[in-house]
Amino acid sequence: MAKVRVGVIGCGSIAQHRHLPEYKMNKDVELVAVCDINEARAKEVAEQYGVKAYTSYEELLASKTIDAVSVCTPNYLHAPISVAALNSGVHVLCEKPMATSKESAKAMIEAAVSSGKKLMIAHNQRFVASHQKARQLIESGEIGKVYSFRTAFGHGGPEGWSVDGKESWFFKKDEAFIGAMGDLGVHKTDLLRYILGEEIVEVGAFVETTAKDFGNVDDNAVCVLKTESGTVGTLAASWAYVSKEDNSTIIYGEKAILRLEEHPDYSLVVQYATGEVVNYELGKIQSNAEGGQSNSHVVEEFINAIVNNTETPVSGEEGLKSLAVILAALESNETKQITRV
Repeated sequence: MAKVRVGVIGCGSIAQHRHLPEYKMNKDVELVAVCDINEARAKEVAEQYGVKAYTSYEELLASKTIDAVSVCTPNYLHAPISVAALNSGVHVLCEKPMATSKESAKAMIEAAVSSGKKLMIAHNQRFVASHQKARQLIESGEIGKVYSFRTAFGHGGPEGWSVDGKESWFFKKDEAFIGAMGDLGVHKTDLLRYILGEEIVEVGAFVETTAKDFGNVDDNAVCVLKTESGTVGTLAASWAYVSKEDNSTIIYGEKAILRLEEHPDYSLVVQYATGEVVNYELGKIQSNAEGGQSNSHVVEEFINAIVNNTETPVSGEEGLKSLAVILAALESNETKQITRV
């Protein structure tokens, strides 16, 4: 079969650390083009990968040289570029959060349906081995009824990782729309929905800017979430954890507690009510700190869905449900009320 011809739109850190290397190592992919409004960056990355450089995504889509794109731009451009790509007959892998409103997320989903092309949102936490194991343990009834949970995602902030440092779009509200809550919190709402196998229906949140005075977006958020079955728990998202990254999740069940990505050696620790403890070594979760050259499985899953003509594992509908929780958190913070999702 012919290889899937791919273009990457947006040549910042996520493209350089994840999308481009993962496409490069995929046997079913031919990297064809990159696009960035920063011409020097587009050219530099294009040269590195031996592909064509564009500064206009419209021009890239009009070239008809690609079958699929990754959209790795600032958040406010996710929806318009994804819709344009889908409408031009190209499959789309879009970074998270998929959009900045429910309306624009729905427009992406509609474009995928009407074009018959694949749309996948890059929620990589679903592909982490410990998270998949936890989902199985919950689904099988191994830990009994889930009573509560807490999850956190925090690090020192994008200025240490983004190609533009403190000047990055991450800190500009008109481009990012939302800070730590959109960057990290949306990963965790998606993860909780995936692991628990149910929807989050109510949110109470504090979304604050306490650490990054050079930006105008949130950098610390704490939310209380309630699921449809009535389980309550917390989610923290922060750009103010100055030591090592925290990406842990704890699920408190009737028969056991699951500790995910908390122990330095065991990615999953199961503490049973009987006193028994089972440690799983399932490989480490991805971290930007390691230079990020590990495989997130996102590109692999996206390409498999195209090659085998199957559903993408994180559809636009899934992306919208995870985004809706974040939007409810923002509303809760504004209104100082518990918000229904």
